[in-house]
Amino acid sequence: MIFERMEQADYEQLVFCHDKASGLKAIICIHDSTLGPALGGCRFWNYQSEEDAIVDVMRLAKGMTYKNAAAGLNLGGAKTVVIGNPKTDKSEAFFRALGRYINSLDGRYITAEDVGTTVEDMDMIFQETPYVCGVSESYGSSGNPSPMTALGVYYAMKRTAKEVFGTDHLEGKTVAVQGVGNVAYYMCKFLHEEGASLIVTDINEEAVQRAVDDFGAKAVHIDDIYNVDADIFAPCALGGILNSETIPTLKVKMICGSANNQLLEDDTHGQMLKDRGILYAPDFVVNSGGVINVADELNGYNRERATKKVQGVYDQMDKIFTIAKEQDILPLQAAEHLAEARIEAMMRVHSKFSAKPNNQINR
Repeated sequence: MIFERMEQADYEQLVFCHDKASGLKAIICIHDSTLGPALGGCRFWNYQSEEDAIVDVMRLAKGMTYKNAAAGLNLGGAKTVVIGNPKTDKSEAFFRALGRYINSLDGRYITAEDVGTTVEDMDMIFQETPYVCGVSESYGSSGNPSPMTALGVYYAMKRTAKEVFGTDHLEGKTVAVQGVGNVAYYMCKFLHEEGASLIVTDINEEAVQRAVDDFGAKAVHIDDIYNVDADIFAPCALGGILNSETIPTLKVKMICGSANNQLLEDDTHGQMLKDRGILYAPDFVVNSGGVINVADELNGYNRERATKKVQGVYDQMDKIFTIAKEQDILPLQAAEHLAEARIEAMMRVHSKFSAKPNNQINR
């Protein structure tokens, strides 16, 4: 069954990692390394079953392939999921054991921070392998990726707004934000500074209150965020929230947020949004600022250079909307075509040349 699933989307490798002494149970999935070493974060989650973990890591790894390709990075896609409670199961031995597994892949996979993991966790992995990004700044790294991810979302939102409203100025626009965690907080900061009004919700009451206090945001109940009067909806929490139940209640003109896999069913619900006159910005491009930022570490991190690259998400969105209009397809399909074209082109190059990419990380 697993091999059938791998064959359907042409996965390269699934690695099961176990260390009895530390309690480590993790799965590394490399989806595609055509463009270069596969980069993807390490997610720490209390999965209900091993099957759920396998499904999630494969889905996320494939998403990273498209994200990295569409962002113009010379990187493939991969992901790690760790099975356990991130609040109680972490230890130095735990992450160092994972670091040894990552190191055994000899640079084919590079990990980074993700849901449930922190910069400090990456530091422990770094003790065992150089193939990790997002470690502490004292190691010559970029540190917390959230501000850069948020910056990419902000520039994607500006370009999407230009498509919808004829201008990329967000002053005076009302943005409904679902989830105000680390990334969304910084996104709200950028929006507030430009003069946008914010409506926010989150299961974490402290996060909501922080947005209210810092940005003058209006707080609403979790279920009410879908039907508020706003110009823009920014999903920044769970995936699958754009579905047959929620889409009919939306009153916005565009959707642009940091959450992964926002559409429950890509084609069905992407078309439903289009039919209602709502422009959807493909999430794996919108939230690519974080991976663009950490990828800059592979050449020796330079914050000014990384910032310019993240701002380039604006131009990537421009390409996607142009392709969508020219081919009369959904923006998500256009983003996938952009990514697939890059991968296919490099597959042809690799069929002619056998030079091994430089997988070394320079710090």
